[in-house]
Amino acid sequence: MTTAPRTSAPLLVAALGCRCPRCGRGRLFDGYLKIAPGCEVCGLSFGGSDTGDGPAYFIMLPLCIITSVSALLFELKFAPPMWVHMVIWPLFIAAAVGFSLRPVKATMVALQYRYRDVESDDGNTNF
Repeated sequence: MTTAPRTSAPLLVAALGCRCPRCGRGRLFDGYLKIAPGCEVCGLSFGGSDTGDGPAYFIMLPLCIITSVSALLFELKFAPPMWVHMVIWPLFIAAAVGFSLRPVKATMVALQYRYRDVESDDGNTNF
C-alpha cells in the first residue's frame, strides 16, 4: 500500500520563519514558545507535535563549547577582571538561547511533520 507524499513547506521557511510545516504561511507559535493549536491558514493540527527538551539540548550542547572556548580566548588575549566575565558571558548565553530557541523548536516540529504521522497522533506515544 503506497500513500501519497504529504506536501510540506521548505525546511528553512518553516524553521527560520517559525511557520506551519505544511503550508509555510501560518504561524507555528502562539506566544514565545507555546505551539499554537493549529495552522490558521491550512488547518493542520499541531496537537501531535511534541519536541520535549530537544531544542534546549541541541542549543546548549554547542553553546557550552562556543562559550567556553570564547571565554578562554578572551581571557588569554585581554586578561580582564573576573567581573567582566561575569557580565559578558551570561548575557551572551541568554541572547544566544533567546534568539535560537524558537527556530530550533520550529525545525524539530517541521521534522516531526515530515517523518512522523503527527496529524493523527494525539501526542501520546506508547512504547
